[in-house]
Amino acid sequence: MPSLNDILGQQIPLTSITLGNVLWAVIIAIVGYIIIVVVRAVFRKTTSTIGLPPLVSGIIEKFLAAILYTSLILAIAGALGFSTGSIILGLSAVIGLILGFGLQDALNNLAAGVMIAVSRPFERGDLVSIAGHIGVVEEVGILSTVITKFDNEIAIIPNRNVWGSVIVNYTKNPIRRISFTVGVAYGTDLDYAIKTALETVKCIDGVLEDPAPQVVVTELADSSVNLSIRLWAKKEDYGRVREEAIKRIYRVFAEKNIEIPFPQLEVHLKGEGK
Repeated sequence: MPSLNDILGQQIPLTSITLGNVLWAVIIAIVGYIIIVVVRAVFRKTTSTIGLPPLVSGIIEKFLAAILYTSLILAIAGALGFSTGSIILGLSAVIGLILGFGLQDALNNLAAGVMIAVSRPFERGDLVSIAGHIGVVEEVGILSTVITKFDNEIAIIPNRNVWGSVIVNYTKNPIRRISFTVGVAYGTDLDYAIKTALETVKCIDGVLEDPAPQVVVTELADSSVNLSIRLWAKKEDYGRVREEAIKRIYRVFAEKNIEIPFPQLEVHLKGEGK
């Protein structure tokens, strides 16, 4: 009856790999995977304890995971009897070739991702406008940033485009200004219209007293005198307060006989022979 050493020493046909090598590689893979999971969990807990921003810790964790998994693959290859030195040399050559011909954009995205993590122009969950896309930040990865738009579409934006464009963060500050324009007819008592608009918006739940609401004349347009309604609300109340303000202005102006004109065009006809 063959001994355990004899069994483990048997070679797999057409290879120089023994069953012992395979068993050792499996053990390394299982133990290594468990170690990687534990290390990542400890890293996440540590960064959360010390208050490291989620964007920064997320990118560092991805780098750490890549290094650990690469090390595990090399350890498994060594257990199977492969020369890890030649593997590393081959990987270096392949990586150098790829870097030379196809990863310039990836490196730019990587560098931009680091800059985003360090400068922190936004956090996960912020409402932002990036490169023409408006949505909520879902993830900032090593190479790209993911946002969910209002229509539930997912926009994946390369980090170099994020860092190279104007970033508008709508939720960075706790309060936001609401601003919209309403036109009144020529001949309207502007002081009365302004007073009515102010009294209307001040009564809306969620409108802040400080900064105080404002109504100012902004333009003598073709068909109307335009008033700019400006008020402030907490960022979480922005949409509701804006909608309520517009509806109330429309309703109160109608009740007070303050005309909101639509675009008009006057045509003067010259009689023949004149």
